Amino acid sequence: MLTLLTFPSAFGLYSGSPFCVKAAYMLHLSRLDWRRSDLLDARKMPHGKLPVLRTPERLLADSDAIRNWLEAEGAEFDQGLSDLQRAQSRSMIRMAEDHLYFQLLMDRWSEDEVWHLLRDRFFGEVPRLIRNPVANGVRRSVLRGLRAQGMGRFSTAERMDRAERDLEAITACLWHGSFLLGDRLSAADLSVAPMLAAMRATPVSTTLQRRVAGDRILSDYIDQVDDAVGIS
Repeated sequence: MLTLLTFPSAFGLYSGSPFCVKAAYMLHLSRLDWRRSDLLDARKMPHGKLPVLRTPERLLADSDAIRNWLEAEGAEFDQGLSDLQRAQSRSMIRMAEDHLYFQLLMDRWSEDEVWHLLRDRFFGEVPRLIRNPVANGVRRSVLRGLRAQGMGRFSTAERMDRAERDLEAITACLWHGSFLLGDRLSAADLSVAPMLAAMRATPVSTTLQRRVAGDRILSDYIDQVDDAVGIS
């Protein structure tokens, strides 16, 4: 049986990581037999990240590698799409994972009120005497990475201006169908919806959280994708 190594559930979501939710969505839709196994410390995993899929042959790191493997096994996540729509699907995935994701990280790791809750959730198994030093060290590392990536150099207003353009693009797609590329799920939905869901589930009312949670179209879309996949 396949095993999905994933971060645990958090803030009411299947996993605290939208990439782990994406992988779970794909596995569920593939109709292969699989189970989840929760981890908090991914340092021993390939790439030092999750999700990772354990197959009978090897460990597959990264949600894109998992997708490629599942498609080689017969899964089809962009069924019925034209070549142009498949290209659009890929572009939407990159927008979510290489831009909106860093907006989510800034909310989680740079906002003090969110960080305190995140620290307690994700570092709760670290012994109390060293919990704060360990957690704060990881936080500094993440924030350095965000500054190197570029998102950490923007003010909240500048970040939200950039995020707004992406959210408007997503909304424009949803005016033309139930999902991003029409009336059936595509791979784009399996990346975009978990990212938006993670933003909405932020346990503190940040500017980004309010923007997503207060948008009826986006919020309904998140729920519709979750219902369509049907994962528990």
